[in-house]
Amino acid sequence: MDDGTSDYDYNTTIDDEEELLCNLDPSPAEVITQTYINSIICAFGLIGNALVIVTYIFYKRTKTMTDVYLVNVAVADLIFVVALPFIIYNEQYNWLMGPVVCKMLRSAYSINLYSGMLLLACISGDRYIAIVQARRSFGTRTRALIYSRLLCSAVWVFAVALTLPTLIYTERFEDPNPLNEPVTVTCALSFSKNETAMLVKVLVPSLQMGIGFLLPLLVMVFCYSSIVCTLLRAQSSQRHKAVRVVLVVVVVFIVCHLPYNVALLKYTLSLFKEKHCEAGKLQLRVLAISRGIAYLHCCLNPILYAFIGVKFRSHFRQILLDLWCFSKKYIYSTRSSRGTSDICISGFKSSDGSHNMSSFSV
Repeated sequence: MDDGTSDYDYNTTIDDEEELLCNLDPSPAEVITQTYINSIICAFGLIGNALVIVTYIFYKRTKTMTDVYLVNVAVADLIFVVALPFIIYNEQYNWLMGPVVCKMLRSAYSINLYSGMLLLACISGDRYIAIVQARRSFGTRTRALIYSRLLCSAVWVFAVALTLPTLIYTERFEDPNPLNEPVTVTCALSFSKNETAMLVKVLVPSLQMGIGFLLPLLVMVFCYSSIVCTLLRAQSSQRHKAVRVVLVVVVVFIVCHLPYNVALLKYTLSLFKEKHCEAGKLQLRVLAISRGIAYLHCCLNPILYAFIGVKFRSHFRQILLDLWCFSKKYIYSTRSSRGTSDICISGFKSSDGSHNMSSFSV
């Protein structure tokens, strides 16, 4: 079974005497632990991000640029959590779903990473313009929404372009075992030339760390540092509350992805030197743990919206109320159904019409 720690093959340079005796596959206990953790992340991420999207579509509406960005972040997370159970299944059953699915599933995390981080950078830029450079706002709401949708489209195209090396070079192939054990099927980067292998194995993690993490991080640090300085001068509690939600989301995203990017950097540097079997095993173990932490962001964002955003909590409560109302409509008698239906329609309209300002706006 593949260790699931990366989109590409982590075969390391090991001394010739150790090569035949070194087994870099994770232990059964590690495999079971990873499976359970990924299953939990998938379940919570699927429910949470689906609720976020439903809330924006039917209750809250996308009224600001930040709202549009956050919907797209939820979509990016949802794409990955939908792919995650298929990744788990294929890793346990030798990638039975074929080479095309292998390529798509291995590309899911890269697309999620690039689009999610770049969208969070867009959010910080939007908040910077709205608070620090208020006079340079985009004007009307319609014009602002057009700008945000164009930026989101550009982010998605860019994320797909950056994922192309993973998509092109990922292959489903049989991994020969020197100990005459059953052959395992692997889905990882595969190359016909050593020069291409070294180039891509350095290029992919470098792009992931540079464009998918460091660049958005620098944008966020600059924007939110300026925002904090402006808010301290303005002494506005309302603005503090509006920025707090987005700021906490960004901090949690960084905390989730920083360990994996550090481990990925160490791996990239290790490509240029020999290492022993135990060092290779330790590196894979650290990558597996840090990558599991990186997966957590898919289910943490909706929790942050629910417990920090006051208006978002009210919309979640409205969803539960409407679900309860519509369920009663089909359980009780015709007279009871008519009364319940009126309550549900009234609740839906008030949720959409009475809130004129986004919970992420200032």
